[in-house]
Amino acid sequence: MNAAAVPTIFAEHRRVARALRSVARLRSGGDAARFLIDEMAEDMIERLSFVRHAPAHALLIGGAPAMLEAHLREGGAELAVDITANPAEPLAGSPFDFIGVIGQLDAVNDLPGALIHLRNALTPGGLVIASFIGGQSLPALRAAMMAAEPDRPAARLHPMVDARAAPSLLQRAGWKDPVVDTHTLGVRYSSLDRLVGDLRDQGLGNALAKPAAPLGKAALARARAAFAARAEADGKTTETFEIVTLTGRRSLAGT
Repeated sequence: MNAAAVPTIFAEHRRVARALRSVARLRSGGDAARFLIDEMAEDMIERLSFVRHAPAHALLIGGAPAMLEAHLREGGAELAVDITANPAEPLAGSPFDFIGVIGQLDAVNDLPGALIHLRNALTPGGLVIASFIGGQSLPALRAAMMAAEPDRPAARLHPMVDARAAPSLLQRAGWKDPVVDTHTLGVRYSSLDRLVGDLRDQGLGNALAKPAAPLGKAALARARAAFAARAEADGKTTETFEIVTLTGRRSLAGT
């Protein structure tokens, strides 16, 4: 896609900053949440095993969990890990016979362009698996933000990819044998603040190019109350995360 025609929704420096902050939190040895990235990594390992793809030259983009790195290295892969690589630009070190992307695609301005760059960075027959949270995620948080500013709600949450649109995007990008899968996780929270902390821990914080100002005390109180009002009998609110996984190859002809 012509770069001039791509709307600037996200700021690249903010995407990079949230990724680095997430890795620092996860490596700190504290109680940082990691359930989403671990879920993506475990699913990626299962998919690699199912298709019997044993990479020789692999790239992981994003904060890849140690289990995924170990799986690839134990299989004999020469592995590069780039926490902050921009999938919407040509990828250094290519071609690779496997590229795994943990998150990141939720905050690129040119998603069709990113999918093309990922395909172009593959060897003929190479495989991409990319997972990120999709458009059906975070209904409780969205409702809380609407309650916080009912008259003039500010843009505080990312626009997210609708999984129903993903197959056509993969076809336009020239992926061979494209597959789009989704599954959901329900996670129960005692407070809005813990949910927000979990998102930041896992590199899912705000990367908008024009972020809104922080909520004022009254607005924050309304958000917390709206979140708590959705709680079940035990006082916990269930939040939903939709994980979208894109899988595809570059053709054997290299096109």
